[in-house]
Amino acid sequence: MNSARQDLYMSPLSARYASKEISYLFSPRYKILLFRRLWIALAKAQKKLGLPITAEQIAQMEEHLETIDFKTIALYEHRFRHDVFAHIHAFGDLCPKAKPIIHLGATSCYVTDNADLIQCKEALSLLTQKLTHLLSLLSAFAEKEATTPCLGYTHYQSAQPTTFGKRACLWLQDFLLDASDWERLLTTLPFLGAKGAVGTQSALLALFDGNTARIDALEEILREDFGFSKTLPISGQTYTRKLDLSLLNAFASFAASAHKMGTDIRLLSHDGIMVESFGETQVGSSAMPYKRNPILSERVCGIARFVMALSQNPAYTTATQWLERSLDDSSNRRLAIPEAFLGIDAILGLLAHLISHLQTFPKKALEHLQKEMPALVMENILMKAVLQGGDRQALHEKLRKFSHEGDIESLFKYIQDDPAFHVKEAELGSLRNMRSLIGRAPEQVHHFLDNEVQPFLKGRKALPPPPIVL
Repeated sequence: MNSARQDLYMSPLSARYASKEISYLFSPRYKILLFRRLWIALAKAQKKLGLPITAEQIAQMEEHLETIDFKTIALYEHRFRHDVFAHIHAFGDLCPKAKPIIHLGATSCYVTDNADLIQCKEALSLLTQKLTHLLSLLSAFAEKEATTPCLGYTHYQSAQPTTFGKRACLWLQDFLLDASDWERLLTTLPFLGAKGAVGTQSALLALFDGNTARIDALEEILREDFGFSKTLPISGQTYTRKLDLSLLNAFASFAASAHKMGTDIRLLSHDGIMVESFGETQVGSSAMPYKRNPILSERVCGIARFVMALSQNPAYTTATQWLERSLDDSSNRRLAIPEAFLGIDAILGLLAHLISHLQTFPKKALEHLQKEMPALVMENILMKAVLQGGDRQALHEKLRKFSHEGDIESLFKYIQDDPAFHVKEAELGSLRNMRSLIGRAPEQVHHFLDNEVQPFLKGRKALPPPPIVL
């Protein structure tokens, strides 16, 4: 579709958010190229295994691999009401000598399903490399901010101090789990192969005169040609739609991780202690000139919700596949699967930019901590008092009541005046020390990065996403 057209709807993912490389992998042109590569590979394998297919026929197919006349294909599809049959005839017109053997012994899903699997494998490889880059960026941010204190929250209420680096590691750990899941799917995704109309390979059995060894060899050749580690051993006409379900569930999991990070940044930006980039001429509101909205984090959350919702589609599709084949999956999968990949690509691009330009404001974070200091030090006081002979439960109740009834700022005096706490004024100074209040956060950051993240990143290819359009 001409991107300059403004009078037709285009998916915002392809027109606005996703990268060109991922959009190309799900383009009509690339799909047709895959169909033709699959037909050529099938013909070559059949020739190698003794079927009467000539080198001239294969050469003609290879010569016209990229000669695509979309108008002719559309006319054939209008005539036949069958997309694969339209492509067979359009390719056959270009290769008259090869036309009699194109799609020999195959059914439509030989090209459609194998092409889908190739697309998914190539696209997942691309996304995994981008996710690896994201892990590297976030790892560097966590390392840089490992010791920078900030207020921690539970239930979005002030809790104990933590560090910016430790909080980033919460995001990083989720993304690392997602990356491991993607890698597993990438290495185990199977090829459908050539299974026939109901998966029994009866047409190939007829072609090879009952020689099952040659059918097995055919599938092995095709698997190797397209770089898959295994061929699906059992199928109806299609590959099991649980493969789609596994992929989109993994994407939904990543989208949830991204949404959590985006939401955290949006909450922290309210207090101005962690903010995303804001362009020199950027406008936050058409009405309120002072606004600096976290638009990238918001966009991450919006697209993430879309991807999470898409994961329901393959669940329904898997559940409603009738017997060996049903066609109600086709229209749904044309929508759900590409949009899920493009959505994930868009999120990865946004997160890479977000992390690269993320700003923290330690002085402002420290102001928040100092304001909350009497409450923050309560647990350390409780631990110290118990070690000196106090009753943990009784002291906890005293602190609870005072925090609800008394002036929290006068807490230190209350503790000093109550002999049950056994805490002297001089001891309060060390208990209020920020280094002790952040606990093992810096140590945990370094241990996690050194023992979990860096070993994963070592030797893996990272691909920076292209710059996003803001």
